[in-house]
Amino acid sequence: MSASAVRAAHETRVVVGRLRRRFKETYDNEELTPTQTAVLSRLSKEGPASTSDLAAAERVRPQSMAATLGVLDERGLIQRRPDPDDGRRQLISLSESGTAYVDDKRRAGEEWLAQALESGYTEEERQDIIKALALLDRLSRA
Repeated sequence: MSASAVRAAHETRVVVGRLRRRFKETYDNEELTPTQTAVLSRLSKEGPASTSDLAAAERVRPQSMAATLGVLDERGLIQRRPDPDDGRRQLISLSESGTAYVDDKRRAGEEWLAQALESGYTEEERQDIIKALALLDRLSRA
């Protein structure tokens, strides 16, 4: 393996971790756990899912996911409806409040990032970042 591949792997992991932490700092998570936040994000991106599907996707036990969903339900962030293909199951989706919550958090992160890019980088550097992100996107699909 080339030294540049090893270095790029290390630097990418470090930078992505730092950026993730900075995004989390940009908004108040309203005391939601990382799992609760991840479930809201997943429902926003992928649409309705059953409890067992969410548990498998988040790699937790169905009982743990049921507890997570209970908290989100209490806060009015999700809604439940019968699965049209299997009446014994329920499909979980974001409520209006849940959608607004996720949208607000994403917007806060993007606003922080846009301001940081505007004030701390030249136009040429921002174009370089855009080009690098295209490469990272390709990497994420490998």
